[in-house]
Amino acid sequence: MRDSKPQETTLSELRTSGHVQRSVKAELRHNLLTRLRSGENRFPGIVGFDDTVLPHLERALIAGHDLVLLGERGQGKTRLIRTLVGLLDEWTPVIDGCEINDHPYEPVCVRCRRLAAELGDALPVSWKHRSERYGEKLATPDTSVGDLIGDIDPIKVAEGRTLGDPETVHFGLVPRTNRGIFSINELPDLAERIQVALLNVLEERDIQIRGYALRLPLDVLLVASANPEDYTNRGRIITPLKDRFGAEIRTHYPLEHSTELELIRQEAGLVDLGAEVPDHLLEIIGRFTRLVRESTAVDSRSGVSARFAIAGAETVAAGAVRRAALTGEENPVARVCDLPAVVPTLLGKVEFEVSEEGREQEVLEHLLRRATAETYRHTLGPADLTGLLDKFDSGETVESGELIAAPELLHRIGKVPGLAKIMERLGLTGESPGQAAAALEFALEGLFLTRRLSKDDTGTYRT
Repeated sequence: MRDSKPQETTLSELRTSGHVQRSVKAELRHNLLTRLRSGENRFPGIVGFDDTVLPHLERALIAGHDLVLLGERGQGKTRLIRTLVGLLDEWTPVIDGCEINDHPYEPVCVRCRRLAAELGDALPVSWKHRSERYGEKLATPDTSVGDLIGDIDPIKVAEGRTLGDPETVHFGLVPRTNRGIFSINELPDLAERIQVALLNVLEERDIQIRGYALRLPLDVLLVASANPEDYTNRGRIITPLKDRFGAEIRTHYPLEHSTELELIRQEAGLVDLGAEVPDHLLEIIGRFTRLVRESTAVDSRSGVSARFAIAGAETVAAGAVRRAALTGEENPVARVCDLPAVVPTLLGKVEFEVSEEGREQEVLEHLLRRATAETYRHTLGPADLTGLLDKFDSGETVESGELIAAPELLHRIGKVPGLAKIMERLGLTGESPGQAAAALEFALEGLFLTRRLSKDDTGTYRT
């Protein structure tokens, strides 16, 4: 929730209020140190970087460095950059109508200097919220110098101004983010001739447009993201530009399985989908993601994005919602039968080694079975499942599948001694048919994977 907007509307009122001008880097440093001292969360929503990435980032901000975040896709680089906005002051004064957010105490553009000379203490002041002081550009091959820095505005020339008039300039994204934070995502994809245009921004803190003798001392924190492969091996960032960034910070995928699960729970829109995904299924998806990252069949340079696990959890939840819609089941709960659908869904998110061509789906299916078996051993491995096994000693069979509602599955299996203990070990504390069915189906799958039961897949996700 925003704090109340300051009421000062003129330069005179601003001076009377006691407002102190600070550069954007000094502002970030002051607010970061304040949060460090108070123990307040500095980067909300960022998971798994507390002891690795964030200390380096904090040192860079305190030092006032422009910085590059290096990491494979889906490591949260853009999310981390966007949290920096929260370290800016809630409101900051600007000269009303200024395209580049000039501070009323120190105007730098031609228009604002003229207004300051004409109006003096009556110079109009407006206020920008910190959310308006962030700019971002994805570095695409068609990005031009005009997009980032600026160009001549033909409309202003047509209105009668001469080409030598600095007010004919149309400012690009970087100067329009003056007194704020500007981010360039995937910097190596920016053409080298465009990268040259950023040299002055990073070192001299000014801009040059079409040969104009125009010096605008910019006050901006420049942040970029890049893939280490592009950055270090393919040489896509020009050397002078690399040298001008003050800090290079490496990001990474979650180091711990528990962190992977925390990230899935935080980012997957399970509540919006309206389905319950039990913890043991999320654990399977988390282990599956980590096994895919570690697999020799997968191109490690490409990485396996955190979006892989998030999309997997959402696909499983969607399967439960679909089943409920088709069968009339109340309170959708995801089950093991919803897991196979994640393989074709996630296939396009993984880059495989050339030697695995044609085996991609087979590789993922194998790793999903491994993840399920590992989760079973971790959760139900020590459990007494004789009550469930006894039901199959005489050769009985049970058919399950993604379109078999939970009450129907429970009816087919019948009463199982020890079911409450199984559910307790899985953290299923409710008494809904969906939770009971999820627990039993997982136990059956685990018994099959540990070679204590047999299973036949009859197609169309029926077992």
